[in-house]
Amino acid sequence: MAASQRPGAGVVVALTGATGFIGSAVRAALAARGVPVRALVRGEPAGGGHTGDGHTVWVRGDLADRAALTELCTGAGVLLHLASRVSGGAEECAAVNDRGTAAVMAAATRAGIRRIVHLSTTAVYGEGPHAGVDVDEVPTAPVSAASRTRLLGEGRALAAGAVVLRPALVTGTGDRWVVPALAELARRVPGRWAGGDVRLSLVDRTDLARLITALALDAPAPVVGVHHAAHPEPVRSGELLAALAGLGLLPALDGPALSWEECCRLLAETRGRVSERQLSMIARDHWYRSDDVWRLATCPPGPGPLARLAGAAPWYRAALGLG
Repeated sequence: MAASQRPGAGVVVALTGATGFIGSAVRAALAARGVPVRALVRGEPAGGGHTGDGHTVWVRGDLADRAALTELCTGAGVLLHLASRVSGGAEECAAVNDRGTAAVMAAATRAGIRRIVHLSTTAVYGEGPHAGVDVDEVPTAPVSAASRTRLLGEGRALAAGAVVLRPALVTGTGDRWVVPALAELARRVPGRWAGGDVRLSLVDRTDLARLITALALDAPAPVVGVHHAAHPEPVRSGELLAALAGLGLLPALDGPALSWEECCRLLAETRGRVSERQLSMIARDHWYRSDDVWRLATCPPGPGPLARLAGAAPWYRAALGLG
């Protein structure tokens, strides 16, 4: 494809989810490149109409506000739809993930935006295990209201010509699920889950933000369809736990190798927040092939999530109450 199909200089990027875990990293990546951003926000952000980066203009409203979505998209060359509801009841999730996605895609279509990135999740496949699967090699079978409605949202985005990204586990500063869940499981299920040989698809949030930014600005032509969005090399669970232990974030899990059945039994014996379904996401294979999207985005995947952990360690220490 011709390089002229890339967005031109001065392109405005419309962004939802700009204050979230991934969206804030994307906004920082865009600001570092001097890209003007128009970001949807429900409340007044610190700094009023502009952030300290000098590149973000905030649009007050939400995904149910047609006027705000029109303001967000009009004159923009790219839409990054990163807002989602990851928990809650069916109606709450549908309002954001299905109807909200339909509304912002309609606004993008009215505004003539042809480059759209939509963030979804591998949770749409259901519980697994999954080992080295490409997109749609296993059927979608979401088990929660959040993942069911995010799958519906994918359809809305695809109809608008978007590229849909399905990350699995995302680590890094601001992660309130992956490493905190591992810390709880280290206490409740001491031992080496499946001998530490489980393969997981991980990506650091800064690398995911680089990928999203590259899809927005650098891909020679708009990328479309559904793609997994993890580092191309899966991480062995034992390597992940050892890396976290080496940073003082977890105790060393050098106990006996535990089968899946033994893991479930130990989990049930001690109360906690992590469910058996969530344990399955970490203690059984969840590895999704993710090579193609980095190539299409002309974006190097970086050294991998384990190499990025040290940079996030101070945040994790504070989040885990380790001082």
